[in-house]
Amino acid sequence: MHPATHPEADPMNTPAPTRRPSAAYRYLFVAGLGLVVGLVATVMVSRAIQARQDPFPTSLMHVMQRQVALLHDAQAQNRCSLADSVPRLQTLRSLSNDMDIAFPDLKDNAQFQQHASGLRATLNTALATPPTDCVAMGQLVEKIQADCKACHQDFR
Repeated sequence: MHPATHPEADPMNTPAPTRRPSAAYRYLFVAGLGLVVGLVATVMVSRAIQARQDPFPTSLMHVMQRQVALLHDAQAQNRCSLADSVPRLQTLRSLSNDMDIAFPDLKDNAQFQQHASGLRATLNTALATPPTDCVAMGQLVEKIQADCKACHQDFR
């Protein structure tokens, strides 16, 4: 028999060598699965920690900060009437009463009480004689911000 007619010598009849599948896909899958499981576990742990924290102190500070920002915005827009300032000042004064509740660990701290009393005094004075022009409102906003900043420097 001629070598070209021999079935084993024909390159078309020889089966292709079987390649073993690469393990890279398995490693990639396991790494991706590990990443997803780690991400889910991180979210679960952070939610559990967040659920144990009291949102009141942060919320109180955010609302007070927003009220001061609204006073500042009104002053910047030349809206400095009593109708623009008094409601914000009343809200700030009312919220300032809750600082002891929001920060019970600092309730007996003399320095914290001094800062809280200073802010309340600024707000009391502002409510007794509300600003009637934008210059006075700008000065009041700066004073309130200075009171807040002084406390945050010591306790933040």
